[in-house]
Amino acid sequence: MLEREEYVEQAYFFRAMADRAQQNLATQDLLQSIREEILSTTKLPMAIDFLASELRHGGVFAPAMTRLSHYFTPFQTFVVEMAENDRAKFDFTVALEILHREALYRAEGVKPEGMFLFQFECLCRNRLGYDRGLTAMSEDPSFDAAWREWILTVRRQIGIIDLADLIYVRSELYRQTRARQSHSTAEPEQAELPALFGMKEGKIALANRRKDPLLLFASLQRHLNYPLAPRQKPIDESRQILPMLLRRVERLESRQKLLEQEQKGGIDLTKFYGQPPPLSDDEVL
Repeated sequence: MLEREEYVEQAYFFRAMADRAQQNLATQDLLQSIREEILSTTKLPMAIDFLASELRHGGVFAPAMTRLSHYFTPFQTFVVEMAENDRAKFDFTVALEILHREALYRAEGVKPEGMFLFQFECLCRNRLGYDRGLTAMSEDPSFDAAWREWILTVRRQIGIIDLADLIYVRSELYRQTRARQSHSTAEPEQAELPALFGMKEGKIALANRRKDPLLLFASLQRHLNYPLAPRQKPIDESRQILPMLLRRVERLESRQKLLEQEQKGGIDLTKFYGQPPPLSDDEVL
């Protein structure tokens, strides 16, 4: 984990990249201008220099972020790599917004359960893929060994077992319920896995079993207060309506002129003819 000021500057960097990317400026010039605004006491200016040099040679960011694994997390690298993949159909602006909100959450004091749910919801809503996405999540420094083992278990069982069930089984509510059942039946207690989620998260997961996973995410986000996962915005077609109407009006006006000419005595087709080519010497003779 980095210091808090590193995450604050990262959040500003990703936010500035997303805001200024629509100004039709070269990405290299954009990196250079934002670099001057970053605190020189952090390591981010050196990381930006390395990103800019790799961008000039390869045209992408992901390989450079992979080599800076001590500074950027594997999940950050995975998000940028999917945004730069032409087959993924994942907008780079949405990727920057994900990185911006994640860095802010780390600066405010990250909770492992909140970080897992935020990253997992980003995978779901943007269809980034569970296999590589959960593998990158398991390598995040926010998670300890128990969390990494459980995330890899989710990677193997997702799609087969409901996510609400996976969360409920590793909650404090489930652990206490099992303890009461074993005590009432006088059965020897078995070694339980450590609880990764609290009582509240267990109750929410139990209430959302066999329901839409988006309802589970919405409920957990309200109680854990982790960032909202950005999603792809639909294309605003209202901006294209006015140019289309203008072109249609122009075509109608041209047709109306042709009809008026036909009523007056016929259409003069000579104005549609091109200039005749100049005659050669043989044709002149």
